[in-house]
Amino acid sequence: MTTTDVRTHTAVVIGSGFGGQCAAIALRKRGIDDVVLLERRDFMGGTWCQNSYPGAAVDVQSPLYSISSEPYAWSQMFAEQSELEEYTEHVIAKHGLRERTVTGANVTEVRWDDDAWLITTEAAGTFRAQFLINASGPLSTPVVPPFPGIEEFEGATFHTNNWDHSFDLAGKKVAIVGSGASAAQVIPAIQPEVGELHVFQRTPHWVMPRPDRTFTPLQRRLLGVRAVHRAVRTWTYWSLETRMIGFKYSERMLKRVAQRSALAHIERQIADPELRAKVTPDYTIGCKRIILSNTLYPALAAENATLHDKHDGIDHLDATGIVTASGEHLDLDLIIWSTGYDATDGVISYPVVGRGGRRLADVWETYPRAYLGTAVPDFPNLFIVTGPNTGIGHTSAIFVIESQMEYITRAIAAVRDAGARSIEVTAEAEDDYTSMIHREMDRTVWKRGGCHSWYQSKSGHVIAMFPGFSFTFRALARRFRPEHHRIAA
Repeated sequence: MTTTDVRTHTAVVIGSGFGGQCAAIALRKRGIDDVVLLERRDFMGGTWCQNSYPGAAVDVQSPLYSISSEPYAWSQMFAEQSELEEYTEHVIAKHGLRERTVTGANVTEVRWDDDAWLITTEAAGTFRAQFLINASGPLSTPVVPPFPGIEEFEGATFHTNNWDHSFDLAGKKVAIVGSGASAAQVIPAIQPEVGELHVFQRTPHWVMPRPDRTFTPLQRRLLGVRAVHRAVRTWTYWSLETRMIGFKYSERMLKRVAQRSALAHIERQIADPELRAKVTPDYTIGCKRIILSNTLYPALAAENATLHDKHDGIDHLDATGIVTASGEHLDLDLIIWSTGYDATDGVISYPVVGRGGRRLADVWETYPRAYLGTAVPDFPNLFIVTGPNTGIGHTSAIFVIESQMEYITRAIAAVRDAGARSIEVTAEAEDDYTSMIHREMDRTVWKRGGCHSWYQSKSGHVIAMFPGFSFTFRALARRFRPEHHRIAA
């Protein structure tokens, strides 16, 4: 294929991580076989193939953090990155997705053209599709803050999202900027190896014990049995779903149970009063993402580790290291950026131009919004996987992705059953849905917990999370409402 060719398909899916895989599988199960996935990297798999930093692991129990129709003989309760990559490859191979994927297809623009989407890529040509599903994921565009002097540093630097495995950490002077979920896994993984470790923490996270376990060979075999897999998933799902009671309906329960447990975790693992104070948050647990770790606090308390809090943060960088707010100069060999992603205002990283030339960036100028986090008025046949307000703080993101597939496949079926060309949600339905979302959000710890987190957009609205039980979202997604949509013949 040359770059001047236009390839036409019934559906194009942008992204080949779990969201893209679920989309392709769901469409094919419903008789839409003409599906192609576009992947900007030169390999498939998304997050768990890209994020290979030391210590990378999932923070939801593996039997639930998996595609419901794809049981797997997991080796431990919280799978590490290498096993998640193996699982991803298993799904890709089983469903023949590699043959349906174009890698190196970095999308530069998508544009509605009367009755179909034109998808322009940087090096893989142009694609035309009746239906377009964006599954690029909210954690795909890493962010590095513009610290003064950042371009002057002559040592090595990289983001946790792009770990350089060729860099020899042994005995090196290393700084890691950030203290969120990725940093909490990297820090204990590299602390025993490096000479010095400086951790720059803007705001502490609540940390709770990680209830991990290794499965026996028999247990692994049983997990691969569909009935056992379903039973374990069901038990795990409902045990996690109860957390939403605290996140939304009972702050007292959050503080009495979860926060008390987290405080006890600090007391058990850190003896130094000064370090204890630095790692103890001043907001309600759950307002920011809760970290599960048995090894983070011992690593921070190690002799070769120093925790710099907001009072001693980064003033600027120079050629040889970091100068802190207190004026101390840190000579460094490596700076690791664990500074997160553009996960709210930058949900979609490429320009999207809808009906009448309307740009999604303009629609989302105030804050990102979508009906069921999936559909936007004036953008026919466009569906956004893990879009605004589809994040979940207490259970598996894959459960929500599969819930979105319920809505997406029903919407596409409505078009095909009517012999029509397009479907779009009405402005009234989207506005009613979004208004409901933010009314409900006002009752949650993410809005009322006293913190500022990446869950919020620049507007202050909480954009990342769904403010309710995940089974509520699935029920909404399953109930396709024709009156909320316009179908064009």
